[in-house]
Amino acid sequence: MQQIQRYAALDVLRGMTVAGMILVNNPGSWGHIFPPLKHAAWSGCTPTDLVFPFFLFVVGAAMAFSFAKYNDGLNALSIRKILKRGVLIFLVGLGLNAFPFCPVSPDPDMTWWENYLAYLDGIRIFGVLQRIALCYVLGGIIALAVRSMKGIALSMAVLILAHWAVLLVFGAGSDPFSLEGNISGRIDVALVGESHVYHGYGMPFDPEGLLGAISGSATVLLGYLAGMVIRKGGFSGSGSGTSVVADLYTMGMIVLGAGCVLGIWLPVNKPLWTGSYVLYAGGWTILMLAFFIYFIDIKGKVRFFTPFRALGMNPLFAFVMAGLFAKIFGRIIRWETADGVVSLSGWFYRNCCVSIFGNNEYASLMYALIYVAIFIAMAMVLYRKRIIIKL
Repeated sequence: MQQIQRYAALDVLRGMTVAGMILVNNPGSWGHIFPPLKHAAWSGCTPTDLVFPFFLFVVGAAMAFSFAKYNDGLNALSIRKILKRGVLIFLVGLGLNAFPFCPVSPDPDMTWWENYLAYLDGIRIFGVLQRIALCYVLGGIIALAVRSMKGIALSMAVLILAHWAVLLVFGAGSDPFSLEGNISGRIDVALVGESHVYHGYGMPFDPEGLLGAISGSATVLLGYLAGMVIRKGGFSGSGSGTSVVADLYTMGMIVLGAGCVLGIWLPVNKPLWTGSYVLYAGGWTILMLAFFIYFIDIKGKVRFFTPFRALGMNPLFAFVMAGLFAKIFGRIIRWETADGVVSLSGWFYRNCCVSIFGNNEYASLMYALIYVAIFIAMAMVLYRKRIIIKL
């Protein structure tokens, strides 16, 4: 079995992405957020909308190295390991949604069993880790089955076109890409029920639903393609670091441009994970990866990025712990005050962040940055002890 090289640039980019995910998911106040840290209302793309596809892309890029142990081929062993890891990641995500596994504020007019059944009926099935799991399985099997760079590029195109066709053909009303008219939300409601999907858009629609896993797998394959470019030493196979960076910059500009052009007909839309969004976000990710490879792996500036590298070497641990902390300190540890019920995180935000900056965007951002710093500190401890937690 061949030795797999670990690229610091991939770890750093993954770590920065995880930090971004924690940052945008945990503001001090949802009513006070700087515009770049908000998701687009529907179509369009803010910096926050780039965070998740960055991570899926890096999943694919890392696969190009880790799958080398299978000699880039699909067999019973590789399928079993891909499926096992995908199922475990999905279950971790489902467990994170279900935590604390019982109602925190039960209805006094209902029995314990009635409260528990009501709690189970409201658990969201899909989520970020579930989307990663589905895309990892589908993208990984396709990558090992196809093997060649041209075949992977063609597979990406097929996935994007298939997803586009389903949205277009089965969408309702005059706009099949709208919140009300898309088929994606209706598929999820039909599969798992209205009470088990996300309701943040004012209606049952899950931005990490099943249909988006098709186009999400194209994001993984795009990352895999970039990973193969790095592994093989660029398109020419010369092995020169600068030639790899140049090839990635060229690839990134082409993919980004293709996303902008495709966006004329197919809106750039994160909730639907449209093909134009795959290419637009993927182009930016490739450019960012090329930048980090140049400064970190070629110029050797890795020590400046050590905190993010530490976070990127334990991304699952950091993401899951961030989700658990948010629930524990935001929903579980609560007490009565003269002004009503307050959580521990709410108390900290009011008495530390707001007291310094006032109840505004700066206070909200400071809270989010402190929250990120906590998990970077945890990751640094694991990094110094050379502990990597993975499934």
